[in-house]
Amino acid sequence: MRWRGRRQSDNIDDQRGQGGFGRPGNIGSGPGRMRIPIGGRAGGGGLSTIVILVVLFFGLKACGIDPMQVLTGGGGGLLPGEDSGRTTSSESGPGSSSGSARNDEMKQFVATVLAETEDVWNGIFQANGLTYEEPKLTLFEGQIRSACGFASSASGLFYCPADKKVYLDTSFFRQLSEQFGASGDFAEAYVVAHEVGHHVQNLIGVLPKFNQMRQRMSESEANHMSMQVELQADCFAGVWGHYTAQKGILEEGDLEEALNAAQQIGDDTLQKRTQGYVVPETFNHGTSAQRQKWFARGYKSGKLSDCDTFNNPI
Repeated sequence: MRWRGRRQSDNIDDQRGQGGFGRPGNIGSGPGRMRIPIGGRAGGGGLSTIVILVVLFFGLKACGIDPMQVLTGGGGGLLPGEDSGRTTSSESGPGSSSGSARNDEMKQFVATVLAETEDVWNGIFQANGLTYEEPKLTLFEGQIRSACGFASSASGLFYCPADKKVYLDTSFFRQLSEQFGASGDFAEAYVVAHEVGHHVQNLIGVLPKFNQMRQRMSESEANHMSMQVELQADCFAGVWGHYTAQKGILEEGDLEEALNAAQQIGDDTLQKRTQGYVVPETFNHGTSAQRQKWFARGYKSGKLSDCDTFNNPI
């Protein structure tokens, strides 16, 4: 991936070296935390509301109708009312990091990938008459407090819809390569784009509705809908990859790196690795084949309408 020398996002909050933020109890119990590679439980009552939500979003879009008023419930909205503050600066702006920023290569890479997601999603939202609210990405090491609760290095990389931030522990990419066998810069870019995909879901109302509904779901219903949400985020990451490839910054083997990462973090592969057998009813992210399928689907077409995991077999 030819990422060096490209625009870096200002939306990086570097909290490394800031010390602990209290005991990391309640890890994984925060409201609606979405993370790679293994996410939390999904949890409530029938699937019709989320199906209607997604149908309305794509259907109204196809008709040229602004669906903002339809999808503003559940604690999120398409237009939060804040200026995105997008800039073309390659340096971190004032207030974007605490203390002396470590402008190391990993930070530069993450800031570049985040900038590329900003370019793509700003363009998609603007094409539909909407404003994209860019997420912040917080770098941390050890542990950190988010609006979804405490997180430790075990959380790796996750999105918190409550504060609309992506959190990345600095050791995660090494873990992704050494523990999960998913190496390469585009593999790393894919998992960041997946979490940004959750942010897009938050803005269009999918995550708020899901988090509301799962409180009333049986465990099996919740796990199934969690897979639908996660696979849609994979497809959104693929949409980002589609437009990134058009810029000519991907190299030979990059797509294979992302597909391999999707393979390595599938529920079935992870369960085989950790316990030697699989329990399909506990899957909540999708199998390796499903994750590869939905990323590839978004990558091939670049169309959000092809990412409807709620009305198509997953």
